[in-house]
Order: sequence, then C-alpha cells, then structure tokens
Amino acid sequence: MNRLFLLILAVALTATTAPLHAADMPRALAGFTLGADVEQYKDRLRMRSDLPVRHMECIHELEIKETPGYKSGLVAYGTCAEPGKILRIKLKYANPTRRFYEKLLDRFTSKFGKPVEWRGDPFHIVIAWKWSFEDENGERLSMILQHNLKDEDEKMGNSVKMTLTTRIHEEIACFEKKHGHKEAAADLRKKKMDEAEWDELIPQ
Repeated sequence: MNRLFLLILAVALTATTAPLHAADMPRALAGFTLGADVEQYKDRLRMRSDLPVRHMECIHELEIKETPGYKSGLVAYGTCAEPGKILRIKLKYANPTRRFYEKLLDRFTSKFGKPVEWRGDPFHIVIAWKWSFEDENGERLSMILQHNLKDEDEKMGNSVKMTLTTRIHEEIACFEKKHGHKEAAADLRKKKMDEAEWDELIPQ
C-alpha cells in the first residue's frame, strides 16, 4: 500500500511540474519581446546603463526607460551564441501592494493555468510562483511572479521575470567554449584553499 501511495504521489508531482503547452507560452511583456533584437528597443532603453551580469559576462543588462505601470526594469541580451537577442525581461510593477499581487496572480493563473513551482520562502516573507513552458522545438521559458515587502535582500514590491532558459544555457556554453575556461569566480569557489586563504573569508 505504501509503495502504491508513493507511486501515485510521484506521478502527481511530475504532472504539476511539467512544462505548460507551447500554445500558452508567453513571449512579450510591456512591449518587449523575448528573442527579438535589443537594438529595436534602443529608444525605450537606457543604452548607457549596459553592464554584464555578474558571473555571466556573456549576458548584458540594460535599464528600461519610464514605462506606464512599471517602476523599473532590466532587459538582458546575449553576446555570444546569438549576439543582441533578448533572453530575459525583469520588471518591477509601480504598485507594490499585496492586494495588487493577488490580483496579478489571479490574472496570471486565469491566462496561463496554475503555476508549477513555489519559489518563495517557507515563511511567505517572499511570495513567488513559477510557470514553466516548452514549445514544439524544445525551447524552454520560465516566468516568475514575486511579491516582497520585507526581505531587504530581495527586490521590494511586486515583480515579474520572464527568461528563455534554453538560450541562457546556450549563451553560457558558447562563452565557455570560446574562452576555453569557466569564469574565474566559479573556479575560486571550487579550488582547495589553505588555512591562510580561509582566514580572509572569516570575520576577524
């Protein structure tokens, strides 16, 4: 009986975490489209804000200019596998309230179905739900809707993030192949350190 219960539970969990249908896969947010060339939005982006993402130099981010309904945002694009193509859109809503988040969540669920994964913390200080999609070509996209008003380590207020995860991985693989090594930060985390080096990492 216990084995049967575990089998049913495993099937149920697989069903809830499976990617949603390609027909429901979103591509655009606030007028920005994933996979499009970042240059076509240069009038809506602060081009001088261009910076590489920490630990992922092959991906750069640009700040968005004032956009109705949003307080701020970042658009990320690749520089290796598909230079200039938008890979991620992260936007913070102008309305930071929990009530607004609940309305957003209802609308997201109505349009895309129930989220497949909880990404918040156990105490619900940060509330975050994730949707996963996969199209007919195997391209995957993740979408996270988050609410946070207390955890200062997270972006405050309400935010949404859409990411072409398949293309992010392709960019990283392209960068590592082109440069022949992984990023220095990753190597630092993996290497064996002696006691003198450990002292630099511990409060004195």
